[in-house]
Amino acid sequence: MKSTAEGALIALEGYPFIAIAAAFTLLSMLLGWAVAALVGLALTIWVVWFFRNPSRIVPEGDDLVVAPADGRVLSVDTAPLPNGTVGRRVCIFMNVFNVHVNRFPVTGRVTGVEYIPGRFINASFDKASEYNERNSLTMETPHGHPVRFVQIAGLVARRIVCWADVGTEGAAGDIFGLIRFGSRVDVHVPAETEIYVQPGQRVTAGETILGQLPPRAG
Repeated sequence: MKSTAEGALIALEGYPFIAIAAAFTLLSMLLGWAVAALVGLALTIWVVWFFRNPSRIVPEGDDLVVAPADGRVLSVDTAPLPNGTVGRRVCIFMNVFNVHVNRFPVTGRVTGVEYIPGRFINASFDKASEYNERNSLTMETPHGHPVRFVQIAGLVARRIVCWADVGTEGAAGDIFGLIRFGSRVDVHVPAETEIYVQPGQRVTAGETILGQLPPRAG
């Protein structure tokens, strides 16, 4: 097992929003606006909570696929892989109370990053993976498996953040980005992958094992 807690306890991208909420709260207090001050205080606490970045204990093992996001498994189905074959897909929905820091689902090297502009349909709908704004990353594992994971914006989410570029090497559980204010992450793996989760299950980024890849790419 390894522990990962890259960066601060609060994601750096959250500080401008925290500062705005805190400034509103302070101004309301100075002006004697009690209700507004209470609303501002609640908002400040929520924004801090939203951008929290807790450490995670990542399971170690060859070819494990771990959850890239906190949330609820929407579905386990089939979808195309970057190499043109049909693989399996696990879709994870994050609500506005989940941790929104995203983590690599596998160990490997990033071979592709593609940003696709789009709409902002509710991320819990199936069509969100096809029509919404999204950022698709492909990694190749040490055993040659192509794994795609897609950050998908939602109804409220309006900003996808990704720090990984082509050539970036990372281990399962390492932080690579985040999505602000409600969203979804889909994970595409080879068809032979053994999946351990099912729809409705709650998962934790970097800790919950989604499945295990076959020993070698076919």
